Amino acid sequence: MHQPSPADSADILWFETLTIRDVPRVGGKNASLGEMVRALSGAGIRVPPGFATTAGMFRRFLSANRLEERIARTLARLDEDPALLPEIGREVRAAVAGADWPEEARAAIVSAYRELGRRTGRTDPPVAVRSSATAEDLPDASFAGQQETFLNVRGEAALLAACRRCYASLFTDRAITYRRLKGFDHAQVALSVGVQLMVRSDTGGSGVMFSIDTESGFDRVVLINAAWGLGETVVQGSVDPDEYQVFKPLLDRPGLSPILEKRLGAKARKMILSREGEGGAPTRLVPTSRAERARAVLSDAEILDLARQAVAIERHYGRPMDMEWARDGETGEIFIVQARPETVHSAGRGRAFRTYRARHHGPEIVRGLSIGRQIVSGPVCLIEEARDIDRFVDGAILVTSTTDPDWVPIMKRAAAIVTDHGGRTSHAAIVSRELGVPAVVGTGRATHLLHDGQEITVSCAEGDEGVIYDGPAEIEVDEQDPAAIPRTRTRVMLNLANPSAAFRWWWLPADGVGLARMEFVVTHAVRVHPLALTRFDELRDPEARDAIAALTAGYPDRTDYFVERLARGLSRIAAVVWPRPCLVRMSDFKTNEYAGLLGGAQWEPAEENPMIGFRGAARYASPRYSDGFALECRAIRRLREEMGFDNVRVMIPFCRSPAEADRVLALMEAEGLARGADGLEIHVMAEIPSNVILAEEFARRFDGFSIGSNDLTQLTLGVDRDSEELAAAFDERDPAVLWMIREMIARAHAAGRPVGLCGQAPSNDPAFARLLVEAGIDSISVAPDSFLAVKANVAAAEGG
Repeated sequence: MHQPSPADSADILWFETLTIRDVPRVGGKNASLGEMVRALSGAGIRVPPGFATTAGMFRRFLSANRLEERIARTLARLDEDPALLPEIGREVRAAVAGADWPEEARAAIVSAYRELGRRTGRTDPPVAVRSSATAEDLPDASFAGQQETFLNVRGEAALLAACRRCYASLFTDRAITYRRLKGFDHAQVALSVGVQLMVRSDTGGSGVMFSIDTESGFDRVVLINAAWGLGETVVQGSVDPDEYQVFKPLLDRPGLSPILEKRLGAKARKMILSREGEGGAPTRLVPTSRAERARAVLSDAEILDLARQAVAIERHYGRPMDMEWARDGETGEIFIVQARPETVHSAGRGRAFRTYRARHHGPEIVRGLSIGRQIVSGPVCLIEEARDIDRFVDGAILVTSTTDPDWVPIMKRAAAIVTDHGGRTSHAAIVSRELGVPAVVGTGRATHLLHDGQEITVSCAEGDEGVIYDGPAEIEVDEQDPAAIPRTRTRVMLNLANPSAAFRWWWLPADGVGLARMEFVVTHAVRVHPLALTRFDELRDPEARDAIAALTAGYPDRTDYFVERLARGLSRIAAVVWPRPCLVRMSDFKTNEYAGLLGGAQWEPAEENPMIGFRGAARYASPRYSDGFALECRAIRRLREEMGFDNVRVMIPFCRSPAEADRVLALMEAEGLARGADGLEIHVMAEIPSNVILAEEFARRFDGFSIGSNDLTQLTLGVDRDSEELAAAFDERDPAVLWMIREMIARAHAAGRPVGLCGQAPSNDPAFARLLVEAGIDSISVAPDSFLAVKANVAAAEGG
């Protein structure tokens, strides 16, 4: 009897014959794979070869086994009693899994599998068998893990069994729940099976990536998660993966490495293929080695290669994308194994933005990665195993080790979700975003620290890190419509400090960053005093030595740790406004603050009044700190030259005299930061009366001024700004301070230099904003949550 060839069968379609228009026949996943093979192979996108069964084959399978009416009758019982879902799901799945293959369908699958073996030069090639529902992965209907995937399937009998199990997975509890939630008719959804050559990522590594920041919606970043072994551990959230972030606009510039973040995950386990002849499951979980846990899964070159592939895929589809990738451990090649539209932030574009604040919360309990931007208070419902999900209490905060697709029916009923394990692309994270439920994942120990019924507050409004606080909190919500923000002649810019929170503000139409506080980046991203690295051998504190040794492990030169971490932290701030200017103020810690850094106490003098002590420009030029300042300069140089953020300008704080300015500028030039070279601008803070009095002298040395109203008020009035006793005397609107501000603006402009102001007064006082506008201020830089108020005050001042 003639066996149909792959070309003869209408029920088998090879990836290279498919386009995205074939979604009705092969579902979103398979149509997308075919689209990439046809359209993007020339752009360097590599997709493992394979074929897809059609939706028509699925329907004929049901018809041949007389299952349509039986399934419809069984599912209709849910309308009467939704609590019957587990029983009904089991009944339908058993009916499908126990059905027989029609001979024509069986022969077509077997023939195509043999052809795949011929094409790849293998007998019984190992394949991944993936479900692709025809209503899945559409722009308004994408969900993590609705149907099943089976890995390392070998042999014809095993393939046929896996395909039938894919069919049955169309009726898992989670898939039934999802269709009811989205309003899909069960009978109108069919299933295609994708059969794809396995990539040997069990020895190479794999993961997930998005062409958009998954939390903020910032669309100029590629987010990559990576773990050792097969990618199911990343998708399921059973492992804490590495996380890399890459800035898309600079990817095509030769020689640049715009990697904004490289965060190593614990990667405690990996999924690998079972050995030949082992029997049992085709994959197994094993512990990773210490070396694997300490090492990044991807090299910088591989991170950039993957990011470029993400950009190419996004450009082709014309929308943000969610992709899975795998690296073959034998060849080193990186493959894209799935691509589908990102739906959460894409669907929400143009809507108002909400910002959340928690007031009067309790002490911090634990931290993890934040998913979403909300803050929620409520009782804990701690569930360790999926078999116990029936005891979940609606509206509670779900706390568990990890989730998989079986948890979806209760996840949508949770006020928030907290997990021990998982990254931003884990199942818990993806489903939480889809449902609009805030989550904190990868806490490591939430299930050990929290208990049933405990009142907690889950805050996802503090940047990349989500925080769990003890007890309830008072929660404030502000809604902001970007379309309602007025235009102004005066530039309104942002003060930013925390790199992990910077992406939250990408949507604000700011004219740049007027103040990026380097010292806060050191605190958040570096944590180590620079002299504890340049003079490590002199460090006497044994605990600090051990901690610094652990942080800098893997760096041949410990100072590279400081330079890399500082440059990457600052890059996240610069990226938010690129190519608009970003003014980075060199470190302005006081000595007591520097002493609080790891290993810092040994190098800092004890001062009676650090506020007017060893700080700013005098510190940079002193032998006591000049090698630390050199590391700061090296970070700025890396940021501009190696990463490509030439929108970064430098600002020198607390510069008391032109002589100090000359010494600092000479030091910077010696470190490759010459003013004017490659467009580098160097500005100075105007926060000391001498800056105003000698404005013309400073203007000859710097490209611009930024008024620091707090220090200028303190030093004009002789009031310690930290003194509670003198708080009433500290007034930025005092006539003497206002005279200083007007005079600074006038003298700077006479010398041909722009001048801005950093401070909160324009947001709190419309009259102060009017004064600045009338005096001719060029820019005002404020905290992001004050931006809208300042913009409105400035617009009113300009209009009146």
